[in-house]
Amino acid sequence: MAVYQLFIRQLIRNYFIGSAIAVLGVGSVIIFMTLELSKREVGALLFVLVCSLLVMFISELVAFRRHIHPIQSCFQSPNPSRELIQQAYLRAHRFPALAVRRIMGPHLIGGYVPAALNLAIFIHLGILSLPYYYIGLALLGASLVASMHAMVEFFLTNRTIRPLLIHLRQSFVSQYHSDLTLEGEVLISIQRKFQWSAFLIGTFPLFLLSLATQIRLGEITSVASQQYWQGAALILLIGILFSSVGAWLLSQDIVHPIRSLFKSQNDVKNGNFDTQAPDIYADEFSSLVSGFNHMVEGLKTRERMNSQLLQSYFSTLAAALDARDPYTAGHSLRVAEYSVTIARLAGLSPVDMDTLKRSALLHDIGKIGVRDSVLLKEGRLSDEEYAIIKLHPVLGETILKQIKPAEALADILPGVRSHHEHYNGGGYPVGLTGENIPLQGRIIAIADAFDAMTSDRPYRNGMPALKALAILEEGMGLQWDPKLASLFIQEMRKQHEQPSQLEKTIPFRIQQA
Repeated sequence: MAVYQLFIRQLIRNYFIGSAIAVLGVGSVIIFMTLELSKREVGALLFVLVCSLLVMFISELVAFRRHIHPIQSCFQSPNPSRELIQQAYLRAHRFPALAVRRIMGPHLIGGYVPAALNLAIFIHLGILSLPYYYIGLALLGASLVASMHAMVEFFLTNRTIRPLLIHLRQSFVSQYHSDLTLEGEVLISIQRKFQWSAFLIGTFPLFLLSLATQIRLGEITSVASQQYWQGAALILLIGILFSSVGAWLLSQDIVHPIRSLFKSQNDVKNGNFDTQAPDIYADEFSSLVSGFNHMVEGLKTRERMNSQLLQSYFSTLAAALDARDPYTAGHSLRVAEYSVTIARLAGLSPVDMDTLKRSALLHDIGKIGVRDSVLLKEGRLSDEEYAIIKLHPVLGETILKQIKPAEALADILPGVRSHHEHYNGGGYPVGLTGENIPLQGRIIAIADAFDAMTSDRPYRNGMPALKALAILEEGMGLQWDPKLASLFIQEMRKQHEQPSQLEKTIPFRIQQA
């Protein structure tokens, strides 16, 4: 409650500071320094001012109690709920704008309406010797005062809410172990804030001077007043236009670098670490942009190191798996290489190719759970042993699902699980058909089969690459995806049908390995 009480005290202080600057300072200048009044009239105007202030404070207090209610409820509750803290946090962020609404609403209307009624009565009774159109001038003056008060109140309140927001966030984190943010929601744009502030600062003296001059000119001839306004109106218009253009230029000068940084930030958020915010500013934004770009470079370096580490992890794990059987050494690495070749021919994106490569490296990870007597058996497998072997895709998926966070390897699981599915539905573990088989699985199935046929085994030698390609061709549409298999076959035949290039082919490297 100490934070809340301090917040209320500061709001009250802000209100009286704004009132003193705008209402007493500006209002008294307009009323008492531009009018020549008798003591009786001064007393009447003071009565009007006191009555209007009383009504204004009451009406504004009603609005204030409604605006402060979510925050008050949060601090009065011994154990505020998640929703209660969130509501208080959002309301605190809205409080500067709500202060403007209170001043331009209950404050202005609550003050002007009783003042206008009292002025009309006093003029009618002859207590004030003022023309009735001064009531209209009073509305202009009240609007001018309220606008300046609202601007002062907005910026003071904007500073006042910061300790409250920090306290609410800390409370939320300690109770619910999650952060409390607006998640990028813009409650009031910086462009509007700068435009209105600069416009008010630039035009306020002009309007104040014009209003005071009009009151003064009311006491001289209408001809002289008309001559004055013929020249003053042009000056006033030029001043308003100049303030408007200046406010717009100032807001654009602030908004442009912010938008530039926001765009670069979104690029980084989407994984593009090659982005750079343009360093084209000579003010404090230059330091901000430079710091942002240095941060991105650091993230890029760390991302590259993490990627290398992860790739090394996959390759090491695949090599460890293949090391169980000296006859299949390098199998996972070769399957990954063949898979990437097929993916490139099929036009997959670099991101998808990288995912496929990782899936291919670990496609046989489930064989870790197959006992050596079955996995390393040199002769023909029995039906029972073959059934055990057929479990390895599902077992591999189960093993990889244990890695946390779950989404870290989620994108490679389809290839691990489905690389033994057949295009005609005769594969395992589910018997998927056609394009119901994940793309990773269809690609790895071709690469896996080709490497298995061309690699040596204890009970047979690896067959020539061209013969393996012929077998793949016969199985297109039956065991393997016809389009993907056709792309792979054509590419590999180009390599193997050129004897002078034989030493450059993948199967030759495999046999040498």
